[in-house]
Amino acid sequence: MRGTDNNQQAMFSYISLESRVPEDHPLRSIRRMVDQVLSDLGEKFGDMYSGTGRPSIPPERLLRALLIQVLYTIRSERMLIEQLDYNMLFRWFVGLSMDDAVWDHSTFTKNRDRFLQSDLAAAFFSRVLHQAERAGLLSDEHFTVDGTLIDAWASMKSFRPRDDGRSFSSSGGGHNCSVDFHGERRRNETHVSTTDPEARLYRKGKGKEARLAFMGHALMENRNGLVVDTRLTLAAGKAEREAALEMVSDVPGGSRITVGADKGYDTRDFVNGLRGLSATPHVAQNNTRRASAVDNRTVRHEGYKLSQRARKRVEEIFGWIKTVGNLGKARHRGRERVAWMFTFTAAAYNLVRMRNLLAESIP
Repeated sequence: MRGTDNNQQAMFSYISLESRVPEDHPLRSIRRMVDQVLSDLGEKFGDMYSGTGRPSIPPERLLRALLIQVLYTIRSERMLIEQLDYNMLFRWFVGLSMDDAVWDHSTFTKNRDRFLQSDLAAAFFSRVLHQAERAGLLSDEHFTVDGTLIDAWASMKSFRPRDDGRSFSSSGGGHNCSVDFHGERRRNETHVSTTDPEARLYRKGKGKEARLAFMGHALMENRNGLVVDTRLTLAAGKAEREAALEMVSDVPGGSRITVGADKGYDTRDFVNGLRGLSATPHVAQNNTRRASAVDNRTVRHEGYKLSQRARKRVEEIFGWIKTVGNLGKARHRGRERVAWMFTFTAAAYNLVRMRNLLAESIP
């Protein structure tokens, strides 16, 4: 019998959001981990807000919404709010009922400074790592370090001379005028972006184009490929090695560790710096133009070969952060805001990775 196409909408629904989400949905286990993290941050949330005045939107909901933006590659906060209005799965994860009104997208902008001042991304990242440690997922002996470029939210047209922004040649009108930079040498010492002054013109390697960017750094433990520390710096030639030494020095415990890295880290200063931090440098040898700083005493061991195989997994982290996490190009201006989002996205990666690892361990 053919059904009737009835366009009359029901006035009430007696099915809860909780019952609409499948029991085996990946977000359920992530939601449990996130709820534990937010519970641990309760005291920190209390210090962020005044004890008087009108109640604010709970910071727990704002953070869950930002997680949804990262996990589902939603390109803007305006679109995130639009989807929160009609997506029942997103409403359930954030903690909204079917009848709760969704806040305006500008709420994220108004709360961003509060989150930055409280260093909330680092606190969230740290609590996620505590859960991984309690689950026995972290290695405290073997690590890998690497860096990647995060394109700044600024176009090359905004990169203008510091002394006179009108000295470039242009033709056409409007906001997107045609600009001709041929014959003009542009350097960070003489030029600056008018859109994001902290962005730096940088080229990752030979044959690569120079672009306005920041540099993100990650320290990965080799057992399960989880991020244990992050940094975001200005793009510069020595930034990767300096950030790596800083992250290695913050590794807890006094036992000796190994640190893997690619050929870009094969310099005397970096290798000696690792040895001074009681870390064995499992750095890929770069013998193209000079003798490697890593001698055969290190290379001959089987552990060095294992580190070289494991270190390539760090590219999976950067690949996820740039594609799924949508950080191939920064959505904010300024190093502080981009660094906050980089750390928060790394925490989201850990949550997804932990969910997969814990699911595999359940018979």
